[in-house]
Amino acid sequence: MSVEVRVPTLGESVTEATVATWFKKPGDAVAVDEMLCELETDKVTVEVPSPAAGTLAEIVAEEGTTVGVDALLASIGEGAGAAPADAPAAAAEADAPAAGGGESVDVMVPTLGESVTEATVSTWFKKVGDTVAQDEMLCELETDKVSVEVPSPAAGVLSEIVAAEGTTVDATAKLAVIGGAGAVAAPAAPAPAPAAPTASAKDVEDAPSAKKLMAENNLSSGDVQGTGRDGRVMKGDVLAAMAAPKAAAPAPAAAPRAPVAADDVAREERVKMTRLRQTIAKRLKDSQNTAAMLTTYNEVDMTETMALRKEYKDLFEKKHGVRLGFMSFFTKACCHALKEVPEVNAEIDGTDIVYKNFVHMGIAAGTPTGLVVPVIRDADRMSFAEIEGAIAEKGKRARDGKLSMAEMQGGTFTISNGGVYGSLMSSPILNPPQSGILGMHKIQDRPMVINGEIKIRPMMYLALSYDHRIVDGKGAVTFLVRVKEALEDPRRLLMDL
Repeated sequence: MSVEVRVPTLGESVTEATVATWFKKPGDAVAVDEMLCELETDKVTVEVPSPAAGTLAEIVAEEGTTVGVDALLASIGEGAGAAPADAPAAAAEADAPAAGGGESVDVMVPTLGESVTEATVSTWFKKVGDTVAQDEMLCELETDKVSVEVPSPAAGVLSEIVAAEGTTVDATAKLAVIGGAGAVAAPAAPAPAPAAPTASAKDVEDAPSAKKLMAENNLSSGDVQGTGRDGRVMKGDVLAAMAAPKAAAPAPAAAPRAPVAADDVAREERVKMTRLRQTIAKRLKDSQNTAAMLTTYNEVDMTETMALRKEYKDLFEKKHGVRLGFMSFFTKACCHALKEVPEVNAEIDGTDIVYKNFVHMGIAAGTPTGLVVPVIRDADRMSFAEIEGAIAEKGKRARDGKLSMAEMQGGTFTISNGGVYGSLMSSPILNPPQSGILGMHKIQDRPMVINGEIKIRPMMYLALSYDHRIVDGKGAVTFLVRVKEALEDPRRLLMDL
């Protein structure tokens, strides 16, 4: 009796993924929860564990295949590998009818996801007249939420492209036509000859999300060290290459495209915004247009917090196994202040105000591809050690591109630390539907008047951006004052003062 391996839930609004790497091959023994393969979406990487112990009998979705939620990936059998021996024969039988038939097959827009009604054809990987294999990627569509790769529904020849690049299509539109399937039989024989150029084979083998990311950042496969099977470049490899120090090589690459070097226009590069970037821009602007956003500032003397951290950091790390940073102090201070000023932890829903009697704290984290905000749930119930552990774990997963959509949703308040990049002061933008976001900044020694004397103190500017529709000025100022008091005298946090 075999057990099916299916695509797990990928996250809200994500309906498709690409099979990036298989860690096992047919005939391999697998244990329960042992990782079988890795799926990639534009947002996250998902590892698929084995639902049962046994033998990997058949791989249904090969590397590079685009699959939907709950699609069949493989099957686990109890045998010692007899099933895999039959698998190639079954595959050959499946390919045979495609090669022999001559009917045309329409390529339609795949399911785009809930509430997504249209997409833009961003790239065609094939041109009219090209031979295509079943499930080979034909084109890529972009929606407001994700990029979707469209596989060929049959083997044959791409006889017609109905929707050219840049065309906006609805969820039921026809993209192309596959015809002349009999032509596939001819290229099948010469196939072994082109196998010699390993470079081209490697290009085809790169993960689709990795190729997209390389194209967006003017990188080639030669610029990235692939860690996948047979040197396959994965999305994480591209992120690592982007994070590493780079020689200034990309700049000359733009020069050959310039017809007139002296002309300013020729030295410009115009790149169409992706649908995802357009959506980000729209939502940021909508945040400013919808919320009555206002920012209030204060400053905090970090002397006592820094002294407390210095005194206990070694003992803290020895006992809890995590480093004691400043973020746990700020998280605790904000949770404390949110209890007194609950409207900063609330949101507007129509004509109602929804007060949250819990704190799901969003902690903004920088990654090679941009800013993400993983959420620490029930931060108000966590200890310093639990908060530091959660921040460290979420931060690492964010940098590795491993965060799921669920881990970035549901926040009630956000903390953004621009100080790690050297920012002295800024006004953070609200993350709707949240009503408040705290901006931390660089700690800088400044002369301060303390009891009539000028002393040098480590000072930090704090900025609270808030929705003035729900939070009054008094509440915003009170919130910042409570955060300031807690950080200037951390003992207040212990006594809930």
